[in-house]
Amino acid sequence: MSLATANEQRQSFMGLLSSEWIKIRSVRSTVFTLIVTAVLTIGISSLGAFAIAANWSHVSAAQRLTFDPTSRSLSGVLLGQLALGVLGILVFTAEVATGTLSATFTAVSSRTKVLLAKITVFAIVAVVVAEIVSFASFFAGQALLSGTTPTATLSGTNVLRAVVGTGLYMAILALFALGLGVIVRHTAGAITTFVALVLVLPLLVTALPTSLSNDINRYLPFTIGQTMMSVHSQPNTFGAWAGLGILAIYTVIIFVIANWRLTSRDA
Repeated sequence: MSLATANEQRQSFMGLLSSEWIKIRSVRSTVFTLIVTAVLTIGISSLGAFAIAANWSHVSAAQRLTFDPTSRSLSGVLLGQLALGVLGILVFTAEVATGTLSATFTAVSSRTKVLLAKITVFAIVAVVVAEIVSFASFFAGQALLSGTTPTATLSGTNVLRAVVGTGLYMAILALFALGLGVIVRHTAGAITTFVALVLVLPLLVTALPTSLSNDINRYLPFTIGQTMMSVHSQPNTFGAWAGLGILAIYTVIIFVIANWRLTSRDA
């Protein structure tokens, strides 16, 4: 095989996908972070379901009428999303920290192709893991609620949409985090920015006048996630799929910026 042919194979998109898959599955932090994602999401969802089941006799009539067993069994997503987001950040910043990114850019002339390969491989991993975790949380939560409180089944109104949509929400948010990692380039800085956008910003928005707070709040990822997890429509929010679409637009924008940063500066 000639040197030119070998170089062409390395630069082919399928070759890049294979390379990125090897990278993501061979790094120890990937397995660790995925385990943390599963433990946090399923564990906290189960604890939430167990707590409400144990205290159901003390729940008021009004709370019983509005109780959403689907949302309760998916409550761990609010922390699990952070762990999956951290993995998205590490997909890029770990290479920056170890210096392997420079070697990748030396072997591949198109940085955009490298970014697209990272996005594609991580998107597949994130969707598969997030959906598995979402369904596992739902079934574990319903098992703990069964016999004490109202429960939900996948055939119920909007239940399947909530479970599938929650997995997609986690995956898209993790891709958003990957984009942040490309822009910031430092693990600690990217994680801090990600946590601030997902958890701190909603708290700051609540300090604003109510009318302004409601207008801004509906666009926040945290609110979009809560809406997706619920089978009921939420006041002052977008519909579940509309909200997910907005989050997807955020992610596309962040990747456009990330690609510009990647192609306009040194490795």
